Amino acid sequence: MRRAERAAKRRKSSTSATIFESDENKDDTEVACFATVKGTVSEMDTSETNCINGIVINGDFDKSETKAVDVQLQCNLLTDGQSKFSIKTIKDNPVAMKYYTGFLDYKHFMFFFGILGLPVNNLQSRSSRLTPVNQLLLTLIKLRQAKDDVELSFMFRVSEATVSKTIIKWINFLYFQLKEINIWPSQSTVQQHMPTGFKRLFPHTRVLLDATEIPIQKPSNVNSQSATFSTYKHKNTLKAMIGCTPHGCVSYVSDCYGGSVSDRQIIERSPLCKEASKYFERNDSIMADRGIMVQDLFASNDVFVNTPTMLKGKSQLEPKDVVRDRRIASKHIHIVREIGLSKTFKILKKVSAANKLTLGSRIVYIICFAMTNFRPAIVNDWA
Repeated sequence: MRRAERAAKRRKSSTSATIFESDENKDDTEVACFATVKGTVSEMDTSETNCINGIVINGDFDKSETKAVDVQLQCNLLTDGQSKFSIKTIKDNPVAMKYYTGFLDYKHFMFFFGILGLPVNNLQSRSSRLTPVNQLLLTLIKLRQAKDDVELSFMFRVSEATVSKTIIKWINFLYFQLKEINIWPSQSTVQQHMPTGFKRLFPHTRVLLDATEIPIQKPSNVNSQSATFSTYKHKNTLKAMIGCTPHGCVSYVSDCYGGSVSDRQIIERSPLCKEASKYFERNDSIMADRGIMVQDLFASNDVFVNTPTMLKGKSQLEPKDVVRDRRIASKHIHIVREIGLSKTFKILKKVSAANKLTLGSRIVYIICFAMTNFRPAIVNDWA
């Protein structure tokens, strides 16, 4: 028994030693593998760092130069992350220029900016971080894309309050500055640029008239709600009368009224009616839509109003009246296209605050006149 116990103890001791040696060998192997991997990773990191910083020189690694380059890279990243949107951003991109401003290119944009004259320099305040050119760009982006003030503040790296003040300031400035331009052309100018088709069918046409409406928020005052509610649009709107020449140049923009006002009432209050002798000559004609029945308002000045024929109890029109109405519709469509072109400025489709009706009226004038007349005509010479 004693011999068997001693033999068992010897076998157990031998097994324990073998296991211990095996564990030691395993640990040595793992340490060796870890050291190898670590060395490989270190070499990879060093190689990548050298490649990134561009200073691999015969395998030598200059730490001071690497540190300087790293600082420069960090500065560049911070600068790029804090860069603000400006006219330089889209200066060489005509597509972006047209998308954000409505102008064809940078040269076209600067042409409009130059027309505003020297007073534009007075809009640069000491506390403002935006130059007059970038202030105009910010305003046009607001009108063209109807972006929120918060988004514009992120784009131009200014506060939201600065964006709001800049837009209001520039809308008022553009309105009063462009209002000085006389956009009503003489009869000889209209005749000189009248398209061939117009001259053949309606040679005495002086202006094409049509109304347009822009949505606003529902006012809190009951009387204001009634005055601005449009039965045509079924919402609260501002309404204005727009006029253009046969060649497509906007020649008249009325003040804005509540959506409940009729087309006739707007014309009755306009200088076209009150001062007809100043705007029209004998035998001139106005082309208008069917709903604008104002023949009697201009008859005393020998000005004829071309509108589509009304049925007046008839079951159908005479063939000659149908032909005439089609001809009128084919020419009156030009003012509809002009209004449609103006409404590519999304601010006219966005619901405006009810307490900014005065600003809305000025926006309509700026966009319908300034932005449209400073772009290529959409009516060709043979229309």
